[in-house]
Amino acid sequence: MQASSQGVTVVALLADPDAPTEVAKRLARALPARLAAKSGHGLRFDVEVVSEPFTAGAEDPPTLMRRIVDRGSAENWDIVVALTDLPLHSHRRKLVVDLSHEHGVALLSLPSLGGWRLQRKARRAVEEVVISLAGRRATGAAGAPRSQQPMGPFAGRLAPIHPGPVDEEEFADLRYVASGPRGYLRVLAGMVRANRPWRLVPGLSKALAAALATGAVATVNSTVWSLAASLSTPRLVIATVGSVGLMIGWLIVDANLWHRTAEASPEARQRAALYNTSTVLTVGIGVLVCYAGLMVINFVWALFILNDQVFASMTRTPLNATDYWTLSWFVASTATVGGALGSGLESDEAIRAAAYSKREQERRHMLQDDNDG
Repeated sequence: MQASSQGVTVVALLADPDAPTEVAKRLARALPARLAAKSGHGLRFDVEVVSEPFTAGAEDPPTLMRRIVDRGSAENWDIVVALTDLPLHSHRRKLVVDLSHEHGVALLSLPSLGGWRLQRKARRAVEEVVISLAGRRATGAAGAPRSQQPMGPFAGRLAPIHPGPVDEEEFADLRYVASGPRGYLRVLAGMVRANRPWRLVPGLSKALAAALATGAVATVNSTVWSLAASLSTPRLVIATVGSVGLMIGWLIVDANLWHRTAEASPEARQRAALYNTSTVLTVGIGVLVCYAGLMVINFVWALFILNDQVFASMTRTPLNATDYWTLSWFVASTATVGGALGSGLESDEAIRAAAYSKREQERRHMLQDDNDG
């Protein structure tokens, strides 16, 4: 890649579609001014956002870096920073960012930045990456020494991020990885955020319809009144855990969301465990949101439909505020079981679309095609 004219450094944010593109577009608004203020070489920057699935069919950093270098060589870009929401691994470590100072490119895995304040962390990481690459080009250095750490603590001072090993034949000359339990939890939170579990609620319309119907019928059933009035708090908690667990398990099994790998390597098993844990958490958060919504709806319905005298004649106890909440709580568990059965009416594609990011959906489609082949 050749330096652009008129002293302007052209920075391309090459982003996977969906969430990475949204992050890149928000970054691009203020990035030129922030980079110009931070660079110590009097540089000016022009930032472009290019949305394309550069990770299609590949998850290994060397292959992706080669693609990024080839893509940048075909354009008038001085620096290319590629953003993906796929979790990447290198030498059994979670990859945060790969840099090639020689080629002026970088690969950033957004899940490694965690599940909170993603936009701020991504902005800081991209700024550090671009300043590092631009500084090397401005000073005429061919590449960053592998032992040097030219970047600041872009993901936070307490982040479990440190330089990682780079093979001699790779494009990258500097790599940052996340390791240890905190690194694992950080990547896991980032994966769950990338899946956006709140989308599961509108994506399960048929299951929610079945749950609401079950709840509406149960609320007017006198047997349910008596059961709810007799249940202690520990038993209500058990009913909640059981119904939510049933719903999560049913969705994962019915829609074939469990990730299986034919590879026997420890890295493949570790990657499969990470994907499956993120799936359970994603579906679990979505189901809990549905459960909370059912409780509120059932409570409002109970306020409207219950009659003090009828309730007292059936349960032999007067109706009070605690009874409304207890009944709503118990009915929510019952309705969640009904929703699990109703989820069988949803197509597998609809559930996957609700539970996974676009990149993760495409990745799983490719794995399924490979297994079928």
